[in-house]
This record gives sequence, structure tokens and C-alpha cells, in this order.
Amino acid sequence: MLKAFLSLTRPANLVTAVADVLAGMAIAGYFTMYAPAPAPVGWLCLATIGLYGGGVVFNDVFDAELDAIERPERPIPSGIVSKNAATLLAVILLLIGIVASFSVNQTAGFLAIAIAVASVVYDRFGKHHNLLGPLNMGLCRGLNLLLGVSIIPEQVMPWAWVGLVPIAYIAAITMISRGEVHGGSATTLRAAGLLYALVIACVAALAQRRQQLGTALPFLLLFGYYIFPPLWRAVKEPIGRNIGLAVKAGVLSLIVMNAAWVAAFGSFPLAMLVFCLLPLSRLLAKVFAVT
Repeated sequence: MLKAFLSLTRPANLVTAVADVLAGMAIAGYFTMYAPAPAPVGWLCLATIGLYGGGVVFNDVFDAELDAIERPERPIPSGIVSKNAATLLAVILLLIGIVASFSVNQTAGFLAIAIAVASVVYDRFGKHHNLLGPLNMGLCRGLNLLLGVSIIPEQVMPWAWVGLVPIAYIAAITMISRGEVHGGSATTLRAAGLLYALVIACVAALAQRRQQLGTALPFLLLFGYYIFPPLWRAVKEPIGRNIGLAVKAGVLSLIVMNAAWVAAFGSFPLAMLVFCLLPLSRLLAKVFAVT
């Protein structure tokens, strides 16, 4: 039963959400410009776990009828977890995320509310729209990055634009995932590949602007190595299994992208620490579903 409840939260994905907020903190300069206090870091890591976990649990709640047909082995359609119990878990997780964020500051708290609203809107409505759905899902990740930035509230507005990068990346993954069950379109997959390339170019350009391209480049190369080969296999043969592997690679590789963000802001030790979250996420992905 416990494993079923945990599987609803996508534990491997939760690690990528923590990487988001750590990258946001680095962007804000928290680890280099300030003597970092551990409490706000801990609160925001807890917050993103609650917010992401609550969002994906609500996803399964709203998809219960469809999953009964397409993924009957999942906890809710299989009957291991009732829809009411899953709904309660989702609400509790979102509340934990919001309360933990307000424990840091008001800016973080309001960003957490925005993330919670955006995730529930996506789960209930956004996913059914071909264009708005991917953008809605990307918005959740963009706001999550800014949740990390909000550890220094006055840094949110100057760096708000960086939230567009994860929006583009997650929009690409969401486009790909549409074909995970029944197969997809090679054209859509190629478009997602272009968005991937755009994301890498944006991070590289910012790193160059900050004279940290040499520090960020190893992570960007690894990022490309992890995401493009599975995508290319899906382009050549756009069947459900290949697309699922491409989606899984894209989600887990968020950690590598976040490590590149951290490196671009001149914190190589922290970038390595973020990168070391990847083995943990991959290990959890062997036990729990990612998509």
C-alpha cells in the first residue's frame, strides 16, 4: 500500500523538482553572494516536493477513468488506492508545499500558490489542449525554478525571464508524451528536438555572457548526450515504447540541465552536487514510474 501511494507521487521526478529549486537558488546568488542559511534551503526543497507530488497525484485522480483503459496497472484503476484517498493525499501535499514556502517568505508563498493552481489547471483542463497543454505544463516548471530564486525575493523580477527556458523544455517533453500510449508523429518529435536545441543554446549563451561557458559546457554536453539519442530513436520509429523512453530521458535529464544552470552561475561544486542527484533519480525510476 505504501509503495502504491509513493508511486502516485513519481519519486524519481520529485528529485528533479528539488534540482529545479537548487538551480534557482544559484541563479539568485544565494550560495555565492550570501552566507547560506540551511533552513530556507530545506523549506524550499520540502515545498517543491509537496507541490510536485500533489500535482502529479491530482493528475492520476483526474485520469482515473482513462487509466482504467490505457494503464489499468496504476494504483487508482487497479483499486489499490481509492480515488478519495488519492485526492486527500494530493491536497495535503499541495498544502505542505504552500505552507513550507510561506515559511521562507511571502514571495515564495505566492509562487507556491501559483504553482499549485497551474498544476491543477493542467491536470484538469490543460492537458487536453494541443498548444496550451504543453505551455501550461512548462509554466509549472518555470515557476518552480523561480521558487528557488525567491529565496532572495528581490532577485525574482530581474531573473523572471529564465523561467521561459524550462517552459520551452517541458513543453517539448509534453509534446513528445502525447504519443506515449498509441505512438506519435515524427514531425512533432523533430519539433521537440528543435526546442531541446534552443534550450541548450540559451543556457550556453547565458553562461558565455557570465564568462562561465567553460564551467557549464561539460554539463551541457552531458545534457545533450542524455536527451538526443532516445529522441532520435523515437523519430526513426515513433512507437509508444520508444516515445516513453524519450520522455523518461527528458524528465530525468532535467537534473543535468539544472546542474548546467548552476555551473553557468559560477558554482561548480554545487553543480556537481546537483548532478549527483541523477543517480538517485535513476535508481528511483527503476522502482517507480516516471511518466
